[in-house]
Amino acid sequence: MAFSGVFPYLVSPVDASGEVLTGVLADLVDHLVEAGVHGLTPLGSTGEFPYLSQEKKRNVVDTVISANRGRVPVVAGVASTSIIDAVAQTESMVEAGADGILAVLEAYFPVSEAGVEEYFKAIARAARGRPVVLYTNPQFQRSDLSLPVIERLSHVDNIGYIKDASTNTGRLLSIIERTRGRMEVFSASAHIPACVMMIGGVGWMAGPACIIPKQSIALYDAAKAGDWTRAMELQRPLWRVNEIFAKYSIAACVKTALDLQGFAVGAPIAPQQPLGEAARYEIAAVLRDVGAL
Repeated sequence: MAFSGVFPYLVSPVDASGEVLTGVLADLVDHLVEAGVHGLTPLGSTGEFPYLSQEKKRNVVDTVISANRGRVPVVAGVASTSIIDAVAQTESMVEAGADGILAVLEAYFPVSEAGVEEYFKAIARAARGRPVVLYTNPQFQRSDLSLPVIERLSHVDNIGYIKDASTNTGRLLSIIERTRGRMEVFSASAHIPACVMMIGGVGWMAGPACIIPKQSIALYDAAKAGDWTRAMELQRPLWRVNEIFAKYSIAACVKTALDLQGFAVGAPIAPQQPLGEAARYEIAAVLRDVGAL
């Protein structure tokens, strides 16, 4: 199974007691699939995975897979500080029916390159042939993936993708050149999607796609067709969404935007704080400007 296109990082809607709002999440899945997204990614950064128990993570993924009904690929997030737990999570997501795994390394103590490499290889083995997407975000991660490690991991049969949120577009080109034919690159919200696709990226995997799915798909379609003039016409106003996403707390921003669009996804999980009225007003203004409200 090959992945490309727009894969929204889904929020994890929860109520005040921390229970997953499965009905709201199912409605969001329907909305995004009907809008034409190419895949769904629960338990990415926007999904607040560090704040959820294993039981709730599985509940989120079960809900997404059930609501999706096989219409698009579901790439479930796996994140841990230990290999044993990461393997257990991967096995659980495979059992749930995930089509792929988004692999994240969390760390408290620094991890050597050999340890980083073995962590992702263990997830790949546990994925039982399902595609694995490496996710690296130096803003939040204590141990990052170096270019040599990425290149070595690209030789693992089912590690075929990477989403790099480093803000360093040159690093993306280095990854593409070093792993050509073995690993595909998805743009993150920290990068300009049209530019990433121009240098060889295959799509956009990010939280903002939850709130601008149709606009994101139009941009992807223009880039895929090689109509770069049209792609940049679409990209310029949409960059405001990336800017607002970077300005505020990730989950709080996307959850606020979805709430404004009529999805009662709840507040970010405590101790994160909901955004105030000034931020809501600013987010609403951006959504109106891009035709998403």
